[in-house]
Amino acid sequence: MEKIALFPGSFDPLTMGHLDTIERGAKMFDKLIVGIFVNTNKQSLFTVEEKVKLVKEALVHLKNVSVIAQETELTVDAAKKLNANFLLRGIRNSKDYEYEHEIMTMNHHLAPEIETVFLMSSPQYSHISSSILKEVLLFGGDVKEYLPSNVYQAIMRKQETYEK
Repeated sequence: MEKIALFPGSFDPLTMGHLDTIERGAKMFDKLIVGIFVNTNKQSLFTVEEKVKLVKEALVHLKNVSVIAQETELTVDAAKKLNANFLLRGIRNSKDYEYEHEIMTMNHHLAPEIETVFLMSSPQYSHISSSILKEVLLFGGDVKEYLPSNVYQAIMRKQETYEK
């Protein structure tokens, strides 16, 4: 049986931590699908279309990874339609674990046939999140090393647009 995993997230923006998890996940699964989902609790920096384009560009070197957008469906329902038998999730710290454990438990209730696989963040990325990076950027801080270059350039273009 082919091992297919869905890695859902809002990826706003895609960080080097996300990229690290995706690259590691790509080694574990026959096929990895990065699902760009809407987080209703967050204000987005990029549109869904922009995120899909940026994530695809950043992942072009991974031949078994694809990118989809999903705005209106539960993660497990999307996973079923994609024939994914795993959900991939990254964990940076104990706070993430508690949050992810709750989601995993509900997902297991909704779709017990889909396993959740957790990857601990690589140490150099364990302190970053998209939200923190957006906050630092808002106040002019340098976060270039935590973003894929295409994502950083897109953010800089967006900032220039806002400043005009």
